[in-house]
Formats: sequence, C-alpha cells, structure tokens
Amino acid sequence: MSILSAKNLMKVYGQGENQVKALDGVNLEVNKGEFLAIVGTSGSGKSTLLHMLGGLDRPTSGEVIVDGKNTASLKDDELTIFRRRKIGFVFQAFNLVPVLNVYENIILPIELDGEKVDKEFVEEIIDTLMLSSKKEALPNQLSGGQQQRVAIARALASRPAIILADEPTGNLDSKTGQDVLSLLKVSAEKFSQTLVMITHNDEIAQLADRVIRIEDGRIVSESERR
Repeated sequence: MSILSAKNLMKVYGQGENQVKALDGVNLEVNKGEFLAIVGTSGSGKSTLLHMLGGLDRPTSGEVIVDGKNTASLKDDELTIFRRRKIGFVFQAFNLVPVLNVYENIILPIELDGEKVDKEFVEEIIDTLMLSSKKEALPNQLSGGQQQRVAIARALASRPAIILADEPTGNLDSKTGQDVLSLLKVSAEKFSQTLVMITHNDEIAQLADRVIRIEDGRIVSESERR
C-alpha cells in the first residue's frame, strides 16, 4: 500500500535563460514499511526532491500525497502541523537543542504538538538505539554517532507516517556511519516505519530495499534488492 507518492513533480528556479529545472516531472511511489534510497550526485535534484516530499518546500507544479493527504492543498500553518505529526526528519546536521538532554530532545516534537508522550514506546526506542545510559547527557557530551542516534530516536518517537533521512551519515566517519545506518534500518523495521533516505554513497544505498537514481531532476534508474 502506497504511503507516499509524487506525481509529475516539477520545481523550477529562475526565469527565461536563467531557468533551472531542479525537478523535471518526477513520479514516485513508496509503499508502507519500505526502505527506499534515492541516490544522486551533488546538484542532481535529490535534496530538492526530499524537501518536496517532506513539505519543507512547495513544488512549482505536481503533487505530493503523504498518508492520503495532498500536501499542496494545505495552508502554511496546516502544513507545519501536518509535517510535525506525519513526517520524521533525520538531517546530516543533527539539529539537537544544546540545552536539552537526550530524553528531552527525543520527546520535544511530541510536546510541541501538545500530545502525551508514550513513555514505554520512547524507552523501547532508546533501548533499541543503545542510548539508555545517555538519557541525561547533553548533546555536547555525545559523540557524533550518538548525536545522530538521538536524532533518529526523535524522528521515530512520534510514530510518523514516513521518515526522511537527508545524508544521515554525512558528518560521520565511515564505520560510525555504517553502524548508525544499520541501527536506523533495524529501528525502522522494528517499529514498522517507512524510510526514505537520500545519499551520494552507492555502498550505503545498498542497505535499502529499493534504490532509485536521480540525475538532472529526473529518475533515471531503479533497482530492487533481491
């Protein structure tokens, strides 16, 4: 069952001779529970695509459907609320709040939404991501890999429809990156999450169920892991 789809997605910057098509008619379906990797070089359009899928930017034309809702139909304030409730983000920069400890960072989006924290579920996530001994630590007391695991836990905690990961291992050394990504994959499977990750690293992409390659704003190939 499709949980996320993009239909004839276009994103154009500039006008006339200066016009650039960052996305040029992208069509994409992501099934519930799937781990999809989007691979491309710098400037290929992969980050633009992720921003459109996550409602961080609006397309020039086309539509994005997340969990049955056309995000283009939402006003800005509605989109902000929808994004907070339905989409979990894991960025290359960990984006943790420096004055909050690990546990407080993880539950922050839930509290911002005025929802009750499911403490048992959050504790299970923390245990899965091997952060149990770090709950009281501040971000500056953690390694890069630990900070990224906190960011993953934060993305999982609100039970979003999809998790979007933007070069999640980009600020980590190769071994730490592999470890963190393996934990992200295990966590997504354990908690039945749909995961869409962009990366320029073909080796990392091979952990996904399906890999699509984007060049010049278009999907040029697709492969599934057997």
